[in-house]
Amino acid sequence: MPYVRPDVQMMLDLLAAQEGPKTHETDPATARAMMDMIFTMAERPAGELAIKRDFSIPGPAGDISARLYDPRDNRGPSPVVVFFHGGGFVIGNIETHDGLCAETARTLDLPVVSVDYRLAPEYPFPAAPEDCIAAARWIASSPQELGLEVTGLIPAGDSAGGNLAAVTSIALRDDPADVPVIAQWLIYPATDMSADGGSMRDFGEGFLLEAKTMEWFSNHYAGDETDWRLNPVLKDTEGLPPTVLVTAGLDPLRDQGRAYAGKLIASGVHTVYREASGNIHGFANLRKIIPSAHDDVVACLAALNMVLAEIESDAVPEQAAAAE
Repeated sequence: MPYVRPDVQMMLDLLAAQEGPKTHETDPATARAMMDMIFTMAERPAGELAIKRDFSIPGPAGDISARLYDPRDNRGPSPVVVFFHGGGFVIGNIETHDGLCAETARTLDLPVVSVDYRLAPEYPFPAAPEDCIAAARWIASSPQELGLEVTGLIPAGDSAGGNLAAVTSIALRDDPADVPVIAQWLIYPATDMSADGGSMRDFGEGFLLEAKTMEWFSNHYAGDETDWRLNPVLKDTEGLPPTVLVTAGLDPLRDQGRAYAGKLIASGVHTVYREASGNIHGFANLRKIIPSAHDDVVACLAALNMVLAEIESDAVPEQAAAAE
């Protein structure tokens, strides 16, 4: 039997005792309401911030809703975290990831923009990556509506959002935006939709995210498995930004996250890999009901802070040399 943390086991026992349908036994509207309810009960509240403001980003098919988080009410030139929520490309929204985005902004002392991209089945693939790439490019241009002088981008996201963060980093590597992508934070990302063995088999039932639910997501999203915007593992990783990648030990997506981290390392990308042993998919939004998950998030943010500090220290000699 795999190791399961005591607080994770309590969460799984609670879920098993609940009556009612699972996500894949419902329609998208019901599944969205279920996710909203679960994360409202299981996630920590956002807490205090100097700025928390909703606004719109122009997208390829109309305005994209977004939310700005900033622990400072006045900020000079700065990188921005561009966050994409998880939910299998079908469920999830800005509200379900409100606490995580606020925690990220406070801990990193950076602005975070959470992007509410279009969801399937109303808007199937490639609507989500098109929105996310367009949103990142818009943020990179330091638009007046944002009110920030943006010096770099840090794509981040969990699960499907981790997929979209990886895809956005690749797109902006191949066709650069106004400012560089300086780092990325991939939280139990989906990187290979064709994966079917290993952790997909071992943890496909009884650990919150289930194989039947992933199939339900995939059928609604209707992605092309030969397209790197669905499967970023298909693209080379050389020249991608420094990366913090975390997996969960009891996650069906664990092995593809491990493999993507290995591919990044093999191509020379500075990569910090962490695995939340004994934890489940979705832990970053379950920090109230799984207290140890908060420690995992804090550890990831500490690693990302370290990576960003290294980037800044490396830039100082270069700037000094350029000034001579």
